[in-house]
Amino acid sequence: MAQFSVNASRFDPYKNFKFRVKWDGRYVAGISKVGMLKRSTETVEHREGGDPSTVRKSPGQTKYEPITLERGVTHDTEFEKWANKVWNLGSGLGSEVSLADFRKDIIIEVYNEAGQVVLAYKVYRCWASEYQALPELDASANAVAIQTLTLQNEGWERDYDVTEPSEPTFTEPE
Repeated sequence: MAQFSVNASRFDPYKNFKFRVKWDGRYVAGISKVGMLKRSTETVEHREGGDPSTVRKSPGQTKYEPITLERGVTHDTEFEKWANKVWNLGSGLGSEVSLADFRKDIIIEVYNEAGQVVLAYKVYRCWASEYQALPELDASANAVAIQTLTLQNEGWERDYDVTEPSEPTFTEPE
């Protein structure tokens, strides 16, 4: 079976360095790393008294792992605004948490080398459980300052409306 139905001559899988993240209908600037989408289902073991000395296994509860987003520190405040909806110190008694809108659905898009969307995942009911505004600062380091946002979520699914695009072919000028 071919791995790519539209681009049958393509052999290589998609790369992991072309992606974008969207929430509230907008792409979020500067995200340089997205943690993996991972789910695990617990195993429920059981047996009846008359069964052989082996256990039966069936699926139990499914858990979705948190997703961590990383980006360089800039003046964009999207990470901080979302984290502040869960807890905003100094905002006054009763208004530290924005219960009405602290959850968001996000979309993670993966692109091919030509910049075409090839995969998309919808992640549901996310909320910021951890926010790192600044990394450890070090005068001897030679690095970009990275901030992180960890999102709890209640599940994700592939967007099957995003299908394999026909990749462009280039010919040399004559």
